[in-house]
Amino acid sequence: MSRTVNSGRTRDGWLFVAPALVVLGLFLAVPVLMAVWVSVSDWGGRGSPFASGVSYVGLDNYRAILSGGTLAERDFGTSLRNNAYYVALVVPLQTALALALAVLVNARMLRGQGLFRTAFYFPSVTSSVAITVLWLFLFSTTGAVNEALGWVGLHGPNWFNDPRGLLQLLLSALGVSDAPGALAAHGFLGITWWDWLSGPSVAMFAFILMAVFTTSGTFMLLFIAALRNIGEEIEEAGMVDGASAWQRFRFLTLPMLRPTLFTVMTLGLIGCWQVFDQIYTGTQGGPAKTTLTPAYLSFTTAFTNQQWGQGAAISFILFGIIVVLTLLQRWALGGAPDAPDRRSRRRRRSTVVAARQETAS
Repeated sequence: MSRTVNSGRTRDGWLFVAPALVVLGLFLAVPVLMAVWVSVSDWGGRGSPFASGVSYVGLDNYRAILSGGTLAERDFGTSLRNNAYYVALVVPLQTALALALAVLVNARMLRGQGLFRTAFYFPSVTSSVAITVLWLFLFSTTGAVNEALGWVGLHGPNWFNDPRGLLQLLLSALGVSDAPGALAAHGFLGITWWDWLSGPSVAMFAFILMAVFTTSGTFMLLFIAALRNIGEEIEEAGMVDGASAWQRFRFLTLPMLRPTLFTVMTLGLIGCWQVFDQIYTGTQGGPAKTTLTPAYLSFTTAFTNQQWGQGAAISFILFGIIVVLTLLQRWALGGAPDAPDRRSRRRRRSTVVAARQETAS
C-alpha cells in the first residue's frame, strides 16, 4: 500500500515539474546544445546551423582563439587580461564593503535601519545602463569627480579615454618606464608579459568603482540575513569571556559567515566574468581595447564580425574559466559550505576557544 502511495506521489511530482522542465529544455538546454555545435562548425549566421551546407570543423575555432598569433588570439588574450584585473579587484572590494555595510546596518544602536538598507540597496536595483550613463558624466574630463580632485590640488585623468595601466603608471612614477627584455620578448595568448602586468587601465578602474558601487547593496542583504541568523548567545558568550568587539567578530562571527561568504564571492565571481552591458553602453571595449571583456568580445565576434563559431567558442571557454575558478574558490574556502551540523558545532567550539586564548594572551 505504502509503495503504491509513494509511486503515485512521484508521478504527481513529475507532472507538476513537467511544464518547468519543458520550458527549460526549449529555452536553455536546446540553445546550449546548438551553441556547442556552432562552436565546432563553420556556420556563417544565415539559415539553420544544421543545414547540409554547414560543415564540422572540429576545434579550429578554438585554435584560432588560443594559438596562431592571429588578431583573434591577441584580442582574446587582451580581454582575459582586462577581465582578470576586473575580477581581482571587484570581488574582494565588493565583498568587504558589503560585509562592512551589513555589520553597520545590523548594529542594535543604529536607528532607521530600514532607511539605510534601502539607501545602500537602491543602486543595485537601478538599471545598469542608467548607472553607466551617469558614470560617464561623473568621470568625464569636466565631471564631478575631477572637480572634486581639483579641490585637493589633483589633476584628474580623462577617465574613459585613458588606456594607461595603473601598475605601469606606478612603475613610471618610480622611474621604470621601459619594459624589461624578458617580459617584452615573451608572452601568452598574443600579448607580452609586460602587457599582462600593466594592471587595469584608468578606464577599466572607473568601471571597477562602478561595479563595487552597484553590487555591494545586494550582497549586503545576504550578509544581514546571515548575521541575524547567528544566535545572540554566541555574542554573549564571547562578551562573558572578555573578548573585544574585534575578537568576537574575527573568531566568532566571521567563521559562521563562511557559507554566506562563499555564496557572495561565487556570485561576484560569476557576475564579474560575465560583465557586458556596462562595456556595451560605455566604451565598446575602448580605449585601445583596455576595457574589452570576453563576453563583449564574444558578442562582437559573432554579431559584428560574423565569426559565429569563434564567438560561440569564446563563450564556452569563458564558461570553463568560471567553473574552474569557482571550484578553486570553493577549495580555498575549505570545501563545501553546507557541512554537516557536527562539523559546524566543532568549528564553533574551536572559534570560541581561539577567542579565549587570544583574550588570555
